[in-house]
Amino acid sequence: MPALAALAAGLVGLSLILVFFVAPEDADQGISQKIFYIHVPIALTAYAGFGWGAYKALLYLWRREERYDLESYVGIHQGIILGALTLITGSIWAKASWGVWWAWDSNQLVLFLVLFLFYSAYFMLRFSVEPGPRRASMSAVYALFGVALIPVSFLAIRLAEDFIHPTVFTRDGPQMTGTMFTTFCVAWAAVTALAYTLYRVELSGKRLDANLRELREVLTAP
Repeated sequence: MPALAALAAGLVGLSLILVFFVAPEDADQGISQKIFYIHVPIALTAYAGFGWGAYKALLYLWRREERYDLESYVGIHQGIILGALTLITGSIWAKASWGVWWAWDSNQLVLFLVLFLFYSAYFMLRFSVEPGPRRASMSAVYALFGVALIPVSFLAIRLAEDFIHPTVFTRDGPQMTGTMFTTFCVAWAAVTALAYTLYRVELSGKRLDANLRELREVLTAP
């Protein structure tokens, strides 16, 4: 884990250097476009977090191993954190570049918000049930239902043709210079590495807490 954390820190530092000192400013949006290198990688990694949580939920329903329930929970938790950052950075970018914080008539924005709220409600369901196999099963089924929203939300952004989400990746390749594309790839790798590091840290903490709780119960048992 220390090596993973060092790798994440190095990639984050390198991506910041590339974003602010190497990648050129956009001809139309100016410096405000640089948030693209933060917003888009965070959004893609949020999708990955939700997808990972759903995958682990499927493994729990299949194998009934308790560890998969915890891994699903932590994956969705990381997805929620990244989803909130996606909404925040997207709103800042929209306001700086296009003069609006939000557009309710934009399907892709609303669909991502629905995805975010759906998985936010996951925690309401989970913590309204006593810990045990029943809670794990209900949480897993709920997580699997939500995974259907991920491709819908992603495709809505890809198919949209409005000013909020201009398409920069087409069948002809990335619509940006080589330097900008390299910066985007490094930033995406940095966000992914950072998110996976935080996932591992939280998972280790949750497992340690569970082990201590079990030990306490054994020591206090009559």
